[in-house]
Amino acid sequence: MNNKIKPALIGGVIVGLLSVIPFVNYCCCIWAIGGGVVAGMLYIKNSPTRVPNGDGAIVGALSGIVGAVIYLIIGLPVAFFFGAAEIEARLRQTGLQMPMSGTALIVVGVLFTAVCLLVLATLGGLLAIPIFEKRKDSPLPPPPPPETGGPGTYPA
Repeated sequence: MNNKIKPALIGGVIVGLLSVIPFVNYCCCIWAIGGGVVAGMLYIKNSPTRVPNGDGAIVGALSGIVGAVIYLIIGLPVAFFFGAAEIEARLRQTGLQMPMSGTALIVVGVLFTAVCLLVLATLGGLLAIPIFEKRKDSPLPPPPPPETGGPGTYPA
């Protein structure tokens, strides 16, 4: 498990930071998938054996979790700073009655985005396996020699 943490952190930083930066975040789905692919690629590169699809999904999901946490820590205050007052004003201007305030809508939107980042990074980790894993399955080891009755005995 420890060899999955470093690729997941690197991929998660890609997912989280690029999804928060204004104007760059318009491509947030690409950054989430890309962060998962990078995490999967780094994991494959450092693995001494062939990496199964499940491990690619795990390292992608871990990078998605890291990216989602980064997004929540940075994105929620940014969304409050830039959007809460504007959402409240627009809702009052249109006369639309919402069961939630603008602040609650921002929190729900940020949480939904964090879940989407997790899912898309997992998909990116899965995509990394067929793209970067070029090793073939290792053949099965040969069967052990048949037992002949112990040392000092000869087959008949």
